[in-house]
Order: sequence, then C-alpha cells, then structure tokens
Amino acid sequence: MKYLQVKTVTLVVLSAFLAACAGTGSMTKSPYPTLSGDKPMVIGHRGASGYLPEHTLASYKKAIEMGADFIEPDLVVTKDGELVARHEPNITATTDVSTRPEFANRKTTRKVDGVAETGWFVTDFTLAELRTLYAKQANPVRDQSFNKQFQIPTFREILDLAKTESARTGRTIGVYPETKHPTYHVEAGLPIEPRLLKMLAEYGYTSKSAPVIIQSFEVANLKELRKQTGVRLVQLIDGDGVDAKGNVTLVAPFDKPYDFALRKDPRNFPDLMTPAGLAEVKTYADGIGPWKPYLQSAAQVMGADGKPKDLNGDGKITDADRVLLPPTQVIKNAHAAGLFVHAFTFRNEKELLVSDYKADPKAEYKHFYELGVDALFSDFPATAVAARDGK
Repeated sequence: MKYLQVKTVTLVVLSAFLAACAGTGSMTKSPYPTLSGDKPMVIGHRGASGYLPEHTLASYKKAIEMGADFIEPDLVVTKDGELVARHEPNITATTDVSTRPEFANRKTTRKVDGVAETGWFVTDFTLAELRTLYAKQANPVRDQSFNKQFQIPTFREILDLAKTESARTGRTIGVYPETKHPTYHVEAGLPIEPRLLKMLAEYGYTSKSAPVIIQSFEVANLKELRKQTGVRLVQLIDGDGVDAKGNVTLVAPFDKPYDFALRKDPRNFPDLMTPAGLAEVKTYADGIGPWKPYLQSAAQVMGADGKPKDLNGDGKITDADRVLLPPTQVIKNAHAAGLFVHAFTFRNEKELLVSDYKADPKAEYKHFYELGVDALFSDFPATAVAARDGK
C-alpha cells in the first residue's frame, strides 16, 4: 500500500509539474514562428486605408473595429509646430487643398529627400488653416465616396482615440507613429522627434512596455531617440521596385536612408539586413520593418518572345503575373539578432497579389504568418485579422 501511495503522489506531482510547464510554454511549442512565440500583430496601415481616406480618425477607428492591434499614423509638422497625420509633407494628393482658391498662392516647389516636389506642403500651413481642409482617398481605384468628409487629425487626437477605444474594447490598442522625412523637418526648423517625445511623455509612454512603437526610414534620428526613450524603435527598410527576375531595385531616394545619402555613407538598405547590419541595428532598435519583397520576392515568367507572360489572361502585366521565389533568410537572421520583423505593406487588390495566391488575399497573409513575421502593415485589417485567426 505504501508503494502505491508513493506512486500515486508521484504521478500527481508529475502531472502538476507538466501542467505548470505547459502553462508557461516551456514544454510546448508555439504555433507561431515569431520572435516571442506570440501570435503576429496586425497594424492598421494609415488606419483602414483600403476602405476610408487614410490618416483620418474615421480610418483609425475602423481599423480598430476590424481588430487591428496597432494603428499607424505618419507624422508631419505644421508651420506652428503641431504634430499631425499625413503620409507626406506634400499634402496635394491626400487633401482637397488644390481645389481651395484661398490657398492657391501656397503652391510651391520644395526638395524632400533630395527630390524636387511641387504642391502644397504641411509646413506652410498652421493647424487652424489645415483644419479647414478635408482628406481624400489618394488611391484612384478605391472608394472615393468618403472624400471631403474627414479633417486632418492631430497626433494628440490619435493617442486619445487609442486610449478611448482600448477602454471600450477591453484590449490595448497600440499607436505606431512614423517620423516622416526627419531631415526635411529639421531643415524646415520643425524637427519631429522632440515634439513626439514630449507628447508621449505626457501620456506616460516612455518605456518598452508602452503601447507605442516609433519607426523611421532614417538611422541617425533612431540612434538619438534610443538615448532619450525606452519606447520600442523600428528601422524601416525601403526599396524602389522589383525587376523581372524578382530583384529589389535601388533607385534614389528609396535606395538608402536619406541621412546616409547626406553624409556619403556607401551603404544602402539591403546592407542593414546582413548579419553585420542587423547587429548594428540591434544597438539602437528593437525590430526592422522591411518591404515585403525583401522577405520573399516574385519574378515574372518570360515567354519565348522574351516578354513577360500574362498568367491570369487579363490583358495586363501586373504582380498577379509573377510567381514566388524562395524566401530569403532575413526573418531568420533578424530573429537570431533578437530583432522582430514587421513587414509592409499588404493590400487586397487582386492585381497586387502574386499568382501563387490565386487572387486570395488571405492566402498571402497566411503565407507570411507562416514565414514568421511578427507583425504586418495592412490597408485591409479585417482580412489580415481573419487570416491570422482562422476566420
């Protein structure tokens, strides 16, 4: 009887130990090949920009309603020093400013990352003036019926929205600001970073646990931010295009961080994704945000005439006529360096989906989740969430 009692107790203790291990994950393998083992996050790219004009409170709220874990505002600065959300300092494509006769004389030409642009620039408008403008859908193939309905939001309004929606939904909604063209703003005498850090501090967002991630395509500003805040930082990785063979093309200003160009640094964006480059990134950032072809690209299928084949027979040559190449080692190497990977940008339009996905956007999301991305930026958060959660 004693033997049986000891054996019974041993089994009970062993069972409890195994249950405890399972609870902590030490005896089980996560179904997600992410850096942390947590399920990948969905970031509402400019809100839910596939449905509503980008960078509006309505777009951000829709992204949250669709299940996005983070909302992403691109930050620029007004003439009077206010942080607002626009994709570029040049607001011509995303507002109705070109139709407003009272601002006709504000049209000008400025250099952004070394490239001359003509239009209307946020740095020439006060917040009050900007408030008289309305957002519009910049993508001509998307729904234009919501144009001239929504104003341009401030960063404070976006932070407040995230807090309010977090309380309403019972889940933490993060904010993922990008510092747009930091050098441009410094040259305009309106640097983004001091304003950003000051506002985040007001909300108590100063540590790695804060529901905030700051991203930038430049490097020097991230290195300086690392000295001043514990908030998570992300090094964005850009490219110009993809050639017929699936190689990412590098044409200025999309070939390298603009601060690299200014100081004649010979490195370009791909150099930041080598093992040595990732090791350097790790000294100032918590993750990388690569354009998705860097993780797995796609090539055109060439015919006997030397021209790309129209695989889907729609009479056009688009991404839908490409086939996937083998995935790269970027995710594996980044994870090995202790960096998470947040890939951009995922969209539902069929002409943007490689032929392997058979015009099904969920198939693309599922594929990248299986590759191990820790998060992805989507114009259509509902689709990204459904693909992740098996809906």
